[in-house]
Amino acid sequence: MQQTTNLSDDELKLIQMRCEKATTGPWISYLEGRDHNSGSNFIMTGDKNNRGEDIELIGATIADQEFIAHARQDIPKLINEIRRLKKLIASST
Repeated sequence: MQQTTNLSDDELKLIQMRCEKATTGPWISYLEGRDHNSGSNFIMTGDKNNRGEDIELIGATIADQEFIAHARQDIPKLINEIRRLKKLIASST
């Protein structure tokens, strides 16, 4: 079992920087047979007004693709929640 450690502010900043350097979101997972009927599975980046390059994965499971696509939206939310909770804890001590 891996030992857990607190997430430092520096680690949180590095995670945020990696996220900000990634292609602009949202990222949406498109699966052949679920979302379209021809072609391959891919992740669409950007929105309809500012579309980025599609991301195609080799060797990824459907669950992997869904996780990667959702991470673009999930990570900023998690960072904000961690910062909110850290402030709440700091103000209560």
